[in-house]
Order: sequence, then C-alpha cells, then structure tokens
Amino acid sequence: MIRKEIITGFIVGIIANVLGVIGYILIFSELSFTTSLEVAREQGHIGSILALGALLNLVAFFGFIKLKRDHRARGVLIATFLTAIIILLLKLF
Repeated sequence: MIRKEIITGFIVGIIANVLGVIGYILIFSELSFTTSLEVAREQGHIGSILALGALLNLVAFFGFIKLKRDHRARGVLIATFLTAIIILLLKLF
C-alpha cells in the first residue's frame, strides 16, 4: 500500500515536471516547441529548462503535504531528486 502511494507521487512528480517544461517553452519561447528544444540542446540549456520545469513539483509536493498524503509527497521528492541527478549528468557530460 505504501509503495503504491510512493509510485503515485513519483508519477505525479514526473508529469508535473513535463508539464512545467512544456509550459515554460510555450509561454517564454517565441519559437515552436520542437525548435526550442533543438536550440536548447545545441546551446546546452536543457538542464536549465528541466530545472525550471521542476518548479511545478513544489505545488504537487506541498499539495500532498497539505492533504496529509506524506507518502505521495515522498514520491514527488524522489522524482525531483531524479531530475536533479539528470541535470547534474547533463552539466557534467
């Protein structure tokens, strides 16, 4: 039961991150979505875009805490740590 709650929170965290990235690109970029991603990859800014997309995880995390769904909040936190590790790997290599 607890594992299912953590997995649910993890999935919510990943979805929130993806929606954050999409929202950031659609709101702040004048280029199309795919062109923006290609330009960001060429210039090495994918990690920065992922970090800005992860801001939506704050909403999910504190929402779960407020609803007393601590295990789901833990899953969101794991998804955020995974995003941080991916950003670190992108910056190093």
